[in-house]
Amino acid sequence: MNQQENNIEKQYFGRILHGRYSSALKTRVSEGIKALIECEKLAHSIIPYIAAWHEDERIIWYEYAGQEFSDLLDCSFKSLAESFRKSIIDQRVYRYTNRERKVEERIISRDELRGAWKGLREEVKESGRVEAVYKVLTSDNNTVWLKDQASIETFEEDNTCISIGFLTDVTKEMELKDLFQRIGYIDELTKLPRRSILDRILEINIGNLQRGHIEDFVLMLIDVDHFKLVNDRHGHQAGDHVLATLADVMKSTTRKQDEIGRYGGEEFYGFTVGDINIGLKFAERLRKRVEKYRFTYKKENIPITVSIGLVSATQVGKVESLTADQLIFLADKSLYAAKQSGRNRVASAV
Repeated sequence: MNQQENNIEKQYFGRILHGRYSSALKTRVSEGIKALIECEKLAHSIIPYIAAWHEDERIIWYEYAGQEFSDLLDCSFKSLAESFRKSIIDQRVYRYTNRERKVEERIISRDELRGAWKGLREEVKESGRVEAVYKVLTSDNNTVWLKDQASIETFEEDNTCISIGFLTDVTKEMELKDLFQRIGYIDELTKLPRRSILDRILEINIGNLQRGHIEDFVLMLIDVDHFKLVNDRHGHQAGDHVLATLADVMKSTTRKQDEIGRYGGEEFYGFTVGDINIGLKFAERLRKRVEKYRFTYKKENIPITVSIGLVSATQVGKVESLTADQLIFLADKSLYAAKQSGRNRVASAV
């Protein structure tokens, strides 16, 4: 037995390696522990673990977990599973809902988790992975958020599943997300930034342009064509569904330097760093994506198109005296031109 195997033996408190399980399962757990120990040495920001459960039983136990996990919950390794279960305030599950890779967040309270464990187990077994965030209350009454990413493996001979993965502390990111929602940063329906954020985006980038940090940027205003007819023919719930779906469709076209937000009603805004040609490509990519997407509500098709007006900062005039109001005025003027020329169009201030 080598030194690493000796270390595993000393700190091992699981069931599988010393239990009546198949050699295949024991080998997988042993190899997994060795690999996770090495990962823990290289990356201190992650908490590696191997969890296991019998498919017909509710109890989950840990075959291995990084020391930071038990330190966080102030418990022994043997009581880790129970301590973690009791510390959970809620669980946020993320899943892709369709071929467009739309991500849906589902918040499950601790009480709901008690009754939903079997269904959740089946879901992760079927998908082969776990993607969730736990809101946890620690022993010193602090709240932390732990992101869980793991793969699921099933050993039919043993009627046992194992989850091999990592926990990552994402407290800062989740607290910031909650703060943004509380102060109105995020539009409740579309989950996009509100118009108030556009003012800040323009303020920052006008400053960057005036200081020579960027050469140009583009603002676009986006309006849903004939949206009133959607509400009149299909109802306001259908209209809300269309707006929420449209937000996801448009967001899927963005790159790192692009922004999409809700301007108000059926109007949205777009922003990108670059000249008017880059903006036109972004706008056309977005327009075509919306035109081709099949919007449905209660199995009924709802054709949707958008008109887009845009302007680049250098088109306005003197950079030194550039204002957000000037940009919005010209983008709105371009949007009007797109509407007047037949809708489902892109128009610029050129």
